Amino acid sequence: KNEEHKIKELVEKIPTESTVNFETHKKVFRPWGYYEVLDKGKEYQVKKLTVLPNEALSLQTHKHRTEHWVVASGVATVTKNNEKMILKKNESTYIPAGAQHRLENGEKDNLEIIEVQSGSYLGEDDIVRLEDRYQRDSTS
Repeated sequence: KNEEHKIKELVEKIPTESTVNFETHKKVFRPWGYYEVLDKGKEYQVKKLTVLPNEALSLQTHKHRTEHWVVASGVATVTKNNEKMILKKNESTYIPAGAQHRLENGEKDNLEIIEVQSGSYLGEDDIVRLEDRYQRDSTS
């Protein structure tokens, strides 16, 4: 309290280059569950998605990124364009940029997915929602 004048000095010590720790919280909560950013580089990002029982992400597309999904635990129902598939632990799929896709958990336990995104732009505003059970707009 007695050293409030040092706040400016402290703020100036915060790195000017953005890092994951300064950009997002450890867990980002969504209606379907949450995700955690595990690693991030210039043109890639690795996330752990936890999808709660009987929940689903929106049917969506991305213009600028591709995604690789690997099931770490649980059973995933994946929609990719007009194809639906079931993926179990250690199985994976590739989602090309522009593909319509959805991830669903129809089981009683959490679904955990390791998602590797790659592309020239990885922001959350690169989500175009086509269907969403939670009535969210394009990027929420």
